[in-house]
Amino acid sequence: MQYVIAVSRTWHETMTQVIEEKTGMDFCLINRKEDLTYERLSAIKPRYIFFPHWSYIIPSEIYDNFECVIFHMTDVPFGRGGSPLQNLIARGIYETKISAIKCAAKVDAGPVYIKQNFSLHGTAEEIYIRAAKVVEQLIVSIVENEPTPVEQDGEVVCFARRKPEDGNIANLTELEQVFDYLRMLDAEGYPRAFLETEWFRLEFQRPVLRYGKVVADVIITRKQKDQCE
Repeated sequence: MQYVIAVSRTWHETMTQVIEEKTGMDFCLINRKEDLTYERLSAIKPRYIFFPHWSYIIPSEIYDNFECVIFHMTDVPFGRGGSPLQNLIARGIYETKISAIKCAAKVDAGPVYIKQNFSLHGTAEEIYIRAAKVVEQLIVSIVENEPTPVEQDGEVVCFARRKPEDGNIANLTELEQVFDYLRMLDAEGYPRAFLETEWFRLEFQRPVLRYGKVVADVIITRKQKDQCE
């Protein structure tokens, strides 16, 4: 029996080999948007297609014809939608669940196979790496047990996808908030938390909160002329 893992982040690319070793099953890795096609999947005939971290829209012809499992970092139906990690931390929520959800037409609204508790402490990159390990465990469990997904129950709370400008820390008033903003955006491929002056942009990474201070690396770039006028 064949399985597919589709990923768009580097911290998931070793997942295929790890899960093959744990399950003894054959997994195919897809890490490019253009390779996720109905034609290719029809040739593979996968039992499941797993999406640990996929940054693109999944076409309906794929989730209508194959059993697609997505992974979301909230206790759905709370927190459906974009940027779950950042939206949770910005709300002061530091404990959540990773939910394995059957892909459906409505975003993050499909029935749930399984959930697992998860901590949101550390930088975004550290959190994503830990989450990848949890997702590995969930995939192994689904492959071995083939659970029947159960419809979501509870109040629906939807998150809006955060934009780069939302990382501006200029209006924050608490040191803990500043630390949270810096760490929740400190990951490969994410726009960093920032401050701007008339002439410069300051971006922050690798923050540490200790002794009533936030210590972080800062990257300072000069703004383009039209931005300064």
